[in-house]
Amino acid sequence: MPYPPQSLPGGANFDRQNFANRFTMAFQPIYDLRTGAIFAHEALARGGVNGTAAEVIKSVTARTRYSFDRKCRVKAIAMASALGLQAKLSVNCMPNAVLDPDTCISATLMAADHYGFNVANLIFEFTESEYLRDPQHMRAIISSYRKRGLLTAIDNFGACFAGLGALCDMQTDLIKLDMRIVRGIETDERRQRMVRSVVGMCKELGTGVIAEGVETQAEFDVLRDAGITQFQGFYLGQPLLEGLRTASLIPLPVAA
Repeated sequence: MPYPPQSLPGGANFDRQNFANRFTMAFQPIYDLRTGAIFAHEALARGGVNGTAAEVIKSVTARTRYSFDRKCRVKAIAMASALGLQAKLSVNCMPNAVLDPDTCISATLMAADHYGFNVANLIFEFTESEYLRDPQHMRAIISSYRKRGLLTAIDNFGACFAGLGALCDMQTDLIKLDMRIVRGIETDERRQRMVRSVVGMCKELGTGVIAEGVETQAEFDVLRDAGITQFQGFYLGQPLLEGLRTASLIPLPVAA
């Protein structure tokens, strides 16, 4: 379940590095309408005790960025394995924190091997903003991951100006529509047309589309009618730390 916002510890002696080490992961389901089952869980960082993602992110500095990025993936894999999650595991990745793609991915693969997690079930999410910072580096990372059979996704698609350029250049397996496109789409014909166009284009490219941030029945209905079959958001399921084996999604029809 989501946690209430709390302020970061203050004071001149606040140790950011130690605070960043005290974090856990919550898991939010990504629902597949075609199968009526969970396609994946996205691993989301949370503060150790009643903490939020914002607290953890604020504690990360430029010096600890790479280390934190790696620790998040390792912890997500360890927890997913311990919880016995059978669906795919989607992890957020800071590509511009990755100094060397091969070195970085080796740590993740070692963690998967250690905890007995199938690497074919891993999805790495990158944002458009990271692509804009260094397109060449981004392409090298995705190429390295693809050679190892790992799935990749553009997170928050449509949030930046990269848009179609990032989609063509990065050639990820999936895109996740930004919640700012999803929000209020049921009353916005222009957004509906845009989403239908993106879905059609992705179908031609063989790229899957996930709508994230879905919070209402109305949003879900419009997105489903636009051709989207995979959904994430509070309407479907909140991020959970416990009860993942018994938690159920709202009853939705399986696509014909």
